Amino acid sequence: MKIFISSDMEGTAGVVDWDQCRSTGADYGHYRGLLQAEVNAAIEGAAAGGASEFLVNDSHGAMANLRPEALAGRARYLSGRHKPLYMMQGLDASFDGVFLVSYHGSMAGPASTLSHTYNPRAIAEVRLNGTPAGEAAINALVALGHRVPVLLITGDDVTAGEIAPFCPGVRSAVVKTSVSRFAADSLHPEAARELIRERAHAAVRGLAEAGPAATALPTIELPATLTVRFRNADLAEQATWITGVVRTDELTVRITDRDPIRLYRAFVTVVLLTRGIAE
Repeated sequence: MKIFISSDMEGTAGVVDWDQCRSTGADYGHYRGLLQAEVNAAIEGAAAGGASEFLVNDSHGAMANLRPEALAGRARYLSGRHKPLYMMQGLDASFDGVFLVSYHGSMAGPASTLSHTYNPRAIAEVRLNGTPAGEAAINALVALGHRVPVLLITGDDVTAGEIAPFCPGVRSAVVKTSVSRFAADSLHPEAARELIRERAHAAVRGLAEAGPAATALPTIELPATLTVRFRNADLAEQATWITGVVRTDELTVRITDRDPIRLYRAFVTVVLLTRGIAE
């Protein structure tokens, strides 16, 4: 059984400040270690449940946060910033399930630690088929395109709640409860890892027992529409330079496609194009 893991960082137990998850931060080295331990806990739990092959796509920041030699399960490690499918690069139909580890809430949702949606300087809100969506739900488009179920998400309570409308069968490991965008009540790191191992094991065992045909794919109706609201009108105007992106008001654009992977690619292109003017 093959498991694809997309790892972010803001959802790690104990992480509440940007400096903790930026390479320039004084304590970054410590917190990247906590992230690595949570990724390994997900691999260990899945392996105990019967998974035998893993690919970890490092999806945070410069996308080079983990130490490849320290990954559990002899996992392959996909790192580096230029990835056409960004946080979901490497996923294909040969995988049996997707894990989203250390994810965070959306920019426009309830208070969630270090919340943002791809680029906090540019994007104020994203909706998928009219429902507010964070990075987890947007990334689930790629899972749907390859017909691979999202089995596990780890992070705070808001993140677990936001993905539920799109992946109702997903198991969640809530390792912290957000108090505000810069505060959270976190489990002890060892307790967080135990929880992640337990939920990863249950996710893989559940898949093995039910079989792929009985495991729910993301419930995203196609053709799907991503509605993106920007922080200023210049960003919205720039997004329309991409074919298929339609402006709906001064701050908002819409992208629709019946191919979920093509829709995701268009969204990522919007993110990358508007990043320059936003920064």
